[in-house]
Amino acid sequence: MTKAVQGEREPAVRIAGLRVVRGKREVLHGLRFDVKRGEVTGLLGPSGGGKTTLMRALVGVQAKVTGTVEVLGLPAGSPELRHRIGYVTQAPAVYTDLTVRENLTYFAAVVGAPAGDVERVLTSVDLQAYAGTRVDQLSGGQRSRVSLATALLGSPELLVLDEPTVGLDPVLRRDLWSMFHRLADAGCTLLVSSHVMDEATRCDRLLLIRDGDLVADDTEAGLLAVTGAADVEQAFLAIVEPPGEVAP
Repeated sequence: MTKAVQGEREPAVRIAGLRVVRGKREVLHGLRFDVKRGEVTGLLGPSGGGKTTLMRALVGVQAKVTGTVEVLGLPAGSPELRHRIGYVTQAPAVYTDLTVRENLTYFAAVVGAPAGDVERVLTSVDLQAYAGTRVDQLSGGQRSRVSLATALLGSPELLVLDEPTVGLDPVLRRDLWSMFHRLADAGCTLLVSSHVMDEATRCDRLLLIRDGDLVADDTEAGLLAVTGAADVEQAFLAIVEPPGEVAP
């Protein structure tokens, strides 16, 4: 077996015994899971459950991490991964005193994106009409789209997206999820967090997290079959609540 074929079969993310401590509190409790290449994996759970901390650990910016965290076959945070991962934080991480195009042109130079990439990502996130607008004059949802556009520059192998659809209208949410699946079909791996359970239907696989514990790792169909629930929200409740306390 060639090295290339081996690399294709390895998971994009491998987590084992992942623990994170902030202050005196352990916020992730020995998580273990893999993320397959070329899939859209949803990281779902209530706000404050540890989703953002987990994503920060994956991209190598979280302190006090123990356990195994491998990304694209390398330890998380390795310098070689900088141009292979796109990361979108909850808060837009762009320069508000620059226009949308100026931001994208700057970040394209940082990652060494090919010519024409700025126009490609502007189209992908439907911001062509705002290319010359300063970011501080955009709505919150538009700013989030600028951050997403910067993460798409250079065609990363892995996209780590923290609540990318918050504040967006239903039409744009639909269009972004369609784009996520087109990227996956082209070979990109996506890990997308959300606290909105109905977005589970848009994911190939689901990781459900609560209070720093991974409570489920399955497909939507698998979760519904195991729990007998009508939807993922009810399945989540069936998993985390003791017998007799599950909501009807």
